[in-house]
Amino acid sequence: MTRRILILLGRHPDPAPGHFDRALADAYQRGAEAAGHSVERIDLGDLEVPVLRSKQAFETEAPAPAIANAQAAIERAEHLVIVYPLWLGTIPGLLKLFLEQALRPGFAFEYQAKGLPKKRLSGRSARIVVTMGMPALAYRLFYGAHSLKSLKRNILGFVGIKPIAATLIGGVEAIGEAARRRWLAKLEALGRKGA
Repeated sequence: MTRRILILLGRHPDPAPGHFDRALADAYQRGAEAAGHSVERIDLGDLEVPVLRSKQAFETEAPAPAIANAQAAIERAEHLVIVYPLWLGTIPGLLKLFLEQALRPGFAFEYQAKGLPKKRLSGRSARIVVTMGMPALAYRLFYGAHSLKSLKRNILGFVGIKPIAATLIGGVEAIGEAARRRWLAKLEALGRKGA
């Protein structure tokens, strides 16, 4: 069964080419397209993402055209793949700005007169791929994978996206070529599965 997949490349804050995040997103896309999945991709580094400066802007102002286009891509997708580097212990600022802009009330959730907001992005799944300089085990055990948990529960889960799988790749600045090839092959295989 083929799926409609959206890849969000959270972009390393350093714009220099050659970062492993891009290669991982490329591998996933290559595998997905080879298996016949429909793939759209957004490189957040290519978007102009304005800063939200008020609750009113978040709740009532129309999103910028690039954000509206991204929302349409999210709406079309059945599966989201978010690839980013751990940056200062959390998601890069540009990815956070994008999520604040894209996952607004009226699109991603809807306030209710009583109770919790209605989740408007239910029926979609996600995979989060996080690269980091530290060992992934240290991130999970010592730091509790706190920023990953927050993204899964407080952002994606809040708007109805589930299930959410995660792939953590540690020590990226020190991995050898063989390990790099294994990770790229793993992401390509996940892409073929649409997982």
